[in-house]
Amino acid sequence: MRALVLRRLLPVPLVLLAASVLVFALPRLTGVDVSRAVLRARVSAEVPDAATEARVAAEFGLDASAPVQYLRWLGAALRGDLGLGFVSREPVLDQVGDALAVSGLLTVLALGLAAVVGVTAGVYAAHRPGGPFDRAVGALAVAGVAVPEFVLAPWLVLVFAVGAGALPALGWGGPQHVVLPVLTLAVYPAALAAQLVRAETADVLTRAHVPLARAKGLTARRVLWRHGARLATTSVTSLSGMFVAGLLGGSVVVEVVFGIPGLGRLLYDAVLAQDLPVIQAGTLALVAVAVLAGVLVELAGLAADPVARSREAVS
Repeated sequence: MRALVLRRLLPVPLVLLAASVLVFALPRLTGVDVSRAVLRARVSAEVPDAATEARVAAEFGLDASAPVQYLRWLGAALRGDLGLGFVSREPVLDQVGDALAVSGLLTVLALGLAAVVGVTAGVYAAHRPGGPFDRAVGALAVAGVAVPEFVLAPWLVLVFAVGAGALPALGWGGPQHVVLPVLTLAVYPAALAAQLVRAETADVLTRAHVPLARAKGLTARRVLWRHGARLATTSVTSLSGMFVAGLLGGSVVVEVVFGIPGLGRLLYDAVLAQDLPVIQAGTLALVAVAVLAGVLVELAGLAADPVARSREAVS
């Protein structure tokens, strides 16, 4: 198992290094003038004079060549120094860390809710294929996959915040502020999980070992969960890394709509202000979390599946 872990972790530094190159280079490839971006953020000067622009370039090391700038930036990042934001003039590491904690909480809660609802609905839908519950789950799952978050979020605000007055529409602070954002983020992965688990469970229940388990005296409920759902949920587990990346990406819309100070909102504001240090650090944090989540999920799947683990060891 240790060799499998090392094999999975070995490409991670190379992926993050490649991501750092792209994150550093993209603003410059799109024609963004970093010196002018600093000035616009600080003094709103659209056309700064040449002397001021040269002073800013020297202050931020922008008068060096692009490879030198990248090596300096990467070296500082490896030491935990991501610089100061152009707008806030506060350490970028603190801003990204605080925002990532908020987005991480939303992601974990949404993923947990999606797993409980999606797996449960999918298993019981497969128990009686073609029945009323199966048809209802299928219709709701299609709707959940089809409706985008930027449509769902305002409707949830309209119904539960404006209409019922039961939940706050904006802000971040108490448990009540978590409900609507988590519901919005959980709908798509829950719908996808329900579809996948329903199909996998229905297939497992047709295999030869299921009638044998019933013949041994196991109840239908126990057969359903022990033999059907247990095998079917491995597919959902393997996709949870993708769900984590998708939820972090989708949090941009949700955090802007609900006024949540997460990583998505931080990146949105940074893009509008052309705050390059925040954009670069936030994007790199998203890539790092997505890569590490994918690796950890894959390792968890190998640990839980001895057949897959032995196949990997042989290959």
